[in-house]
Amino acid sequence: MWTTLRKILWEWRGVVITTPSIAGLVILLRLAGLLQAWEWSAFDQFMRLRPPAPPDDRVVIVGLDENDVGSLGQAIIPDGVYAELIKKLRIQEPRAIGLDIYRDLPVEPGHAELVEVFKTTPNLVGIQKVVGEAGRGTVAPPPVLKELGQVGANDLVADADNTVRRGLISVNDATGETVYSLSLYLALLYLAADGITPNMVEGSEDTWWLGQSLFKPFEANDGGYSRADAGGYQQLINYRGPTGSFETVSLMDVLNDETPSDWARDRIVLIGAVGESFQDVVYTPYSSGLLSLPEPMSGVEVHANLTSQIISAAIEGRPLIQFWSEPWEWGWILLWAGIGSTLIWQTRKIESGLNGWLQKMTVGGTAISVLLGCAYGAFVIGWWIPLTPALLALVGSATAVTGYLAHTASDIRKTFGRYLSDEVVTNLLENPDAQKLGGERRQLTILTSDLRGFTATAERVSPEEVLKVLNFYLGRMTDVITRYQGTIDEFIGDGILVLFGAPIRREDDARRAVACAVEMQLAMTEINQTVKTWGLPALEMGIGIHTGEAIVGNIGSEQRTKYGVVGSAVNLTYRIESYTIGGQILISDQTLQTAGSVVQIDGQKQVKPKGVRSPITIHQVGAVGDPYNLALAKEEELLLPLDEAIQVKYSTLSDKHVGAACFQGQLVQLSEKGALVRSAPMEEALIKPLTNIKLNLFARGDSTVISEDVYAKVLEKPTAPDQFYIRFTAKPPAVDSHLNTLYKALKA
Repeated sequence: MWTTLRKILWEWRGVVITTPSIAGLVILLRLAGLLQAWEWSAFDQFMRLRPPAPPDDRVVIVGLDENDVGSLGQAIIPDGVYAELIKKLRIQEPRAIGLDIYRDLPVEPGHAELVEVFKTTPNLVGIQKVVGEAGRGTVAPPPVLKELGQVGANDLVADADNTVRRGLISVNDATGETVYSLSLYLALLYLAADGITPNMVEGSEDTWWLGQSLFKPFEANDGGYSRADAGGYQQLINYRGPTGSFETVSLMDVLNDETPSDWARDRIVLIGAVGESFQDVVYTPYSSGLLSLPEPMSGVEVHANLTSQIISAAIEGRPLIQFWSEPWEWGWILLWAGIGSTLIWQTRKIESGLNGWLQKMTVGGTAISVLLGCAYGAFVIGWWIPLTPALLALVGSATAVTGYLAHTASDIRKTFGRYLSDEVVTNLLENPDAQKLGGERRQLTILTSDLRGFTATAERVSPEEVLKVLNFYLGRMTDVITRYQGTIDEFIGDGILVLFGAPIRREDDARRAVACAVEMQLAMTEINQTVKTWGLPALEMGIGIHTGEAIVGNIGSEQRTKYGVVGSAVNLTYRIESYTIGGQILISDQTLQTAGSVVQIDGQKQVKPKGVRSPITIHQVGAVGDPYNLALAKEEELLLPLDEAIQVKYSTLSDKHVGAACFQGQLVQLSEKGALVRSAPMEEALIKPLTNIKLNLFARGDSTVISEDVYAKVLEKPTAPDQFYIRFTAKPPAVDSHLNTLYKALKA
């Protein structure tokens, strides 16, 4: 049980560690208020983008603008004008009239007339400013309306960015008396005509039902707020739309009877200043867009929105903007932190490169789109759920996991070198024991390659040139091997040992190994084109491949560890490779059977490598079919008889050591890369096929002058009893030039 749990925790360690850590950090940032401004911006944007609400013709506005002032000929409207206005409206039998004009002091002429109107209009509500320092920030109500209890607070609540998103339902004045807001007072007057009144929820002092909706006060951390001033009884304003969403007529239109005679019937009529010069304007979520200048809204229209909100919620059940409790919000943030870390953890196996990045960006973009869609959809139906914290958790957790993977991959690469593909490194991270010493037995396909005669070439050029050629060659080979998902176990001089099936085993390991070998040989053409421009001889490579069981794992000590492979399968692969000539790929029977018919064979032979009890069959690869479709070029060696045989002496090579016996012979035929040797008339002078030999050429007419060492391999081709064919594997520049001149002359 514990082993299984440990494995699961390790496999998902990036998610298990990152998700709560990032979620906790984001929650702390939110509680500190650092995300509040972004949440407000998201709130405003959602409000502008959502479908517009239908107009509410139950609430209308009589607006005082600059034209009205011009018509009346005075900036301060006298009480008599308002008295006449209210009388005309009263005749039309509105359900309520809200006078959003301060009238704590008389403005003659007509004050007495206005007082009389106040006394005789029971559905009229005046205003007072409650919040602020007494005598400076507050404004007293009209005395007559105060005595009649027909006064509402017109205070507005602006956030730190000077935007009004919240409205007061009620507020306590300096004496502790609760004052209804103008909007609530007007809404209750309207609803009373329909028999709708507030009903307190049992056991609660501030939660009540009004018609179809439950009203709860705004709290300090609701929605995107953090430690907001929640004094009084506040509600988020669910605006119906931008400025102009309510039917508005001018003061002079009413006074001049230019409105229908029943225009105000059964409506709430709000009277207030709408011109910007009156300085009773505020900013709302609709005030600014991405490509437009801020457009303020008049204070009376804000009150109209809040009044309409209360009525619509009570009668139609239009949603009030609601919030999750803090535990639910924390869970939401935790969820998106988990989604972000899980997506990156799951997509870490996607290959690198443009396609891989496009796939990852698509996954990330989809996750962000889903989050935005969820938040917007919830807002449309009346819920403000955290967007910025969730988005930050999503991106933050994804970034953290990416960083963790990069750091861990760096540690893994210290063990496995620079020679593994990104996918292999990613899969190694799945194993908690990846960096521990020890190994396991598994089926592998092993590839080894070696340059023919490179050691001899290296002795004739400077170390700098050797390193230049070797780095270029190994770099190109590494690119090919990595593309075929091989694991480069090590470079041994100019040789390469490659594993297919470790550390990650796949069903097509043998096929990929053969295809990789063919492409490595094909890449030699490009390599030699560059090498020749450096004035150096062309390179030839032989490749051997074998499939069998071996021990693979971390080998070494705690101070120095190497990922490697040991076993007889490795030794046999080297033996198979030793039979190759330049440009040749030889594979074992086991590899051919495992790879299947996709591998095309040009020939086969039986050999008995050193350390192997019975002869084995090895096959020469000519091509590999679908899905690789790669083929080696067919080379026909044209052997031409020499006009005069070239005297040589030769010795056999065994494991890089020159044999003690030395034999005399002659080169009697010559090709571009090989020759036919006539041996001395003694049985031991006949060399077995696939044997490596060292030759020295005598200069014509001078039996005392011997060339530099030439290396070759004896071929399996039928000849006369005293002859054998060879393929040159390394020729000194002087010998190469001399033999090429002879061959060209023979062809001429």
